[in-house]
Amino acid sequence: MHHRRPRVPTMSLSHVVLTSGRALDLSALHLSSTYGGMLEGYPCKVVNEMTIRGLMRAAEQAFPSTPVHLVPPPREHPDQYTGAFGPVEVLPRVACVGSFRSTALDPAHDPILYRSALTVVWFQSTPHVPSDCDAEPDLRDVAWEELAEDHEL
Repeated sequence: MHHRRPRVPTMSLSHVVLTSGRALDLSALHLSSTYGGMLEGYPCKVVNEMTIRGLMRAAEQAFPSTPVHLVPPPREHPDQYTGAFGPVEVLPRVACVGSFRSTALDPAHDPILYRSALTVVWFQSTPHVPSDCDAEPDLRDVAWEELAEDHEL
């Protein structure tokens, strides 16, 4: 008769498995419409850069103790229209800010007392919560070991 640890109910919203095999817990997620606040104009490079900068600032303010990483978004150029701000450039319609946690990066850190953490900004076409291997491929390719930081609980 061997003893197994009792299964602790998960406290995260979801789990994401990176292509590296590392499992992440998604502890907070904010979804918004990429162009929801746009009253006039059209999607273009200038608007997109302002949108991305605003999301990065919001992520840094919401999660000040963790590094913030932008997954470079795909940009579509659906037509030949060029207005005052250049050609039409469209990002995926859902902007995401997620707070992720995983096991400690430094093997010297006590695995019970330390977790690695990273806040990620990315864009996706639908408002679904990423789960396991069903997440945007670019999100699953995040270089966790280079970008995340260990924190004591």
